[in-house]
Amino acid sequence: MHTIEGQLTPPDARFALVAGRFNAFVVEALISGAHDALVRHGVAPDDITLVRVPGAYELPLAVQKVADTEQYDAIIALGAVIRGGTPHFEHVAGACVRGLSQVSLEAGTPVAFGVLTVDSIEQAIERAGTKAGNKGAEAAMSALEMVSLMRQLDQGAE
Repeated sequence: MHTIEGQLTPPDARFALVAGRFNAFVVEALISGAHDALVRHGVAPDDITLVRVPGAYELPLAVQKVADTEQYDAIIALGAVIRGGTPHFEHVAGACVRGLSQVSLEAGTPVAFGVLTVDSIEQAIERAGTKAGNKGAEAAMSALEMVSLMRQLDQGAE
């Protein structure tokens, strides 16, 4: 059986981090984690661009615009939606997930999902670098692997 899988060190790749400002106390840790993971795996800091949007709901449109530029090999979406006492959480989280998935499929560009959808501030903090690791770093690792995988699959199609 022939197996194709991505590696964590794609050469000469460019990455965009698209991050929501809402819940910034958590999102800043996700940004730091993603940036650190990329640099530790050999991505030059000049090959990483940070785009800020108001919140998670705005991520899909901004990610689509970034993908449309065709300047980036992968996009890492970062944000935090924390459940409150109203149905607002479901609407924002659902729209964000659907929109990011749609952009990735339509653009053919990997979009790594680093958006926390949690029940409490404590859960958000845990996933932004304490007990549960840093989900921004995990999304960056996924983006690295997907860039490598997409390049291999593109070469096979030639």
